[in-house]
Amino acid sequence: MKPSVYFIGAGPGDPDLLTVKAYKILQEADVILYADSLVPKQILKNVKQEAQLIATGNQILEKIVPLMIQKVKEGLMVVRLQSGDLCLYSAIYEQMRALAEANISFELVPGISAYQAASAKISSELTIPELVQTIILTRVSGSASAVPEKEELKSLAAHQASLCLYLAARHVRKAQKDLLVHYPADTPVAVCYRVGWEDEKIFIVPLTEMAIVTENNNLIRTTMYIISPALKKLSDYEFRSRLYHPNHKHLFRPH
Repeated sequence: MKPSVYFIGAGPGDPDLLTVKAYKILQEADVILYADSLVPKQILKNVKQEAQLIATGNQILEKIVPLMIQKVKEGLMVVRLQSGDLCLYSAIYEQMRALAEANISFELVPGISAYQAASAKISSELTIPELVQTIILTRVSGSASAVPEKEELKSLAAHQASLCLYLAARHVRKAQKDLLVHYPADTPVAVCYRVGWEDEKIFIVPLTEMAIVTENNNLIRTTMYIISPALKKLSDYEFRSRLYHPNHKHLFRPH
């Protein structure tokens, strides 16, 4: 039995980064509720002509969920289209809970996250042997939701891992100050605005310039930051993974 509602991660903005499964479902959907403030219209360019496109950027949960339920009861296939990947800051937990309470079946279709798209754009691997092997995905406290005290940015920065910072542009001065408590001042930062959109902007600067670049370019929304020693020039490091080393043996390449 097919689900009645599909939650789909639209990715960061480039239609070519939709998964094949997501693309096929969008082509079949009768109703698509999409976060228009975060999902560019080009993601919807190949949906069927008669599909109902419902923008939800100015809606609240109490309007969105009943509408999905109503459309399902009309026998229609419903898609809830979110930006990025569903497992990160997509606010779908409460939507799924409400659908489950209404006995409406649903399925999640993952997408590409902004940190993945941004890393690819700048040709970076965020885990380099002997340098950094951990990626932290986090955000700063804002008006929509608070970050637990034990996960405050200053504490996470102590690991000096590859840190991908979401939803922080409006608080960039404080974020920079907290990061500098533990990261060296010359740590590279990728300032990534609307990755995958037509007006995409990416700057790679030292950590000390993170705030000024953000402010000078008026990057208020849809901006993420990647803070990592892995962003230094390829020629700066000569580390090599053991995975493909001739002296490394494993199950599929015994000596």
